[in-house]
Amino acid sequence: MSHAVSRLRSARLARSTTQFLARGGPHGERCAGCRLLPSYCICALRPVLKSNAAVCLLMSDTEPLKPSNTGWLIADVVPDTYAFAWARTVVDPALIALIADPKWQAYVVFPGEFVDPKRVVHELLPIEPSSKRPLFILLDATWSEARKIFKKSPYLNHLPVLSLQPEQISRYQLRRSRRIDHFCTAEVAALCMELAHENLAAETLETYLEVYSEHYLRAKMQQKINLEDTLHQRLVTLRQQIDTRG
Repeated sequence: MSHAVSRLRSARLARSTTQFLARGGPHGERCAGCRLLPSYCICALRPVLKSNAAVCLLMSDTEPLKPSNTGWLIADVVPDTYAFAWARTVVDPALIALIADPKWQAYVVFPGEFVDPKRVVHELLPIEPSSKRPLFILLDATWSEARKIFKKSPYLNHLPVLSLQPEQISRYQLRRSRRIDHFCTAEVAALCMELAHENLAAETLETYLEVYSEHYLRAKMQQKINLEDTLHQRLVTLRQQIDTRG
């Protein structure tokens, strides 16, 4: 099933003059749906749910190409996920139109310690009219790239900056960060969904990320997957809740 990040990846590959190789070199054929080795595919486990909140990913140039990118997982789960390639000198008109659409209350999700305090919020703003929906703009990039995107995107300057204050530390294992309080993109999206009172979406994103990470790491080590373990059964239960809710 195609979604915003997969389409962005296809467009980026079409522009490339050289083959992109993930860290460690080629590892054989990958599933087009989940980017894992076919024998570790999680497409059959994919949960899709309706959410009042939406996500907009501003992605650095090569981010859509990385198998470890977790913005892809957000687009898997949340149909109202938008994805745009970031460039300093070119801005997609569709991104500007999305931010300006009156049905959204947009937030740039970024650490408040690097921002003018007047722009920083820690909770969602009271919305009038109540029909407005939250749109979380996530900078999907390495930390240094994300800071660059934030500083050099003047079309974001009028938006409130949502600074998260999570109590837990990141459990993401597919890439390393020097700070334990740096969260991967899917973890950030889950925290945003929780603030928007989309608790089922938050828990589903967290669990789907854990399942993906488990399959990714076991594929690297050529270890078997137990689809009946507690983690996989938790995802099955969440999918049943989604189906029941409709």
